[in-house]
Amino acid sequence: MSVALVTGAGRGIGRACALALSAAGHRVALAARSEAELRAVAAEIPGESLVVPTDVTDPAAVEAMYAAVESAWSPVSVLVLAAGAGASSPLAETSDEEWQRMLDLNLTAPFRCLRRALPAMTSAGHGRVVVVASVASKRGEPRIAAYSAAKHGVLGLVRAAAAELARTGVTVNAVCPGYVDTPMTDDSVARIAARTGRGENEARALLARRQPIGRLVTPDEVADAVMLCVANGAVNGQGINVDGGAVQS
Repeated sequence: MSVALVTGAGRGIGRACALALSAAGHRVALAARSEAELRAVAAEIPGESLVVPTDVTDPAAVEAMYAAVESAWSPVSVLVLAAGAGASSPLAETSDEEWQRMLDLNLTAPFRCLRRALPAMTSAGHGRVVVVASVASKRGEPRIAAYSAAKHGVLGLVRAAAAELARTGVTVNAVCPGYVDTPMTDDSVARIAARTGRGENEARALLARRQPIGRLVTPDEVADAVMLCVANGAVNGQGINVDGGAVQS
């Protein structure tokens, strides 16, 4: 039975990925900052799970996370990097602190997690890595310069890693969601409402209309794309859009 590790597993897309991986027969280690959220997800999972509270922006915590999984089970063979956060500011008002926070969580943390997982995967001759990126990895939008830069960067990381590892049995892919019905989108709705004076229902409908399908993407729809990358060894180096057709590629 393979060992999967999901960061950002306490809610939203990470939770959906953890449930899908467990249903497919993987042992699933759950990592996020909130132990309470992780334990709630562990209670939902049909198979074996391991709760590993972790701040993935802390290098020592990342090492401890892997050590805990390896001690309890064995090295990670499926890595889903779903931890992330957004921020919204006009470019001229984006602080150094906001810029650095977006890079630390959305780019540097995935790099460190991927780097730590690779030796065991390449030694075994098999591994699957999937990064939850964003359509902001593919295009620029107003007011999200720091977030978009980090997400463009993480897609570059995915592509470079996939090219480097292609003959090792390890694949590296990204899924690039649009606006998903998650707590992160709830935060975006609240920011839009505060900035524009719109009600939250109107702000949510505005984001739903950004997708050509006219609704928010569901976490399960993103998890389905993640599972394709896990199952199919010929899918490598891709940024798979899950956005209702907003970015066609």
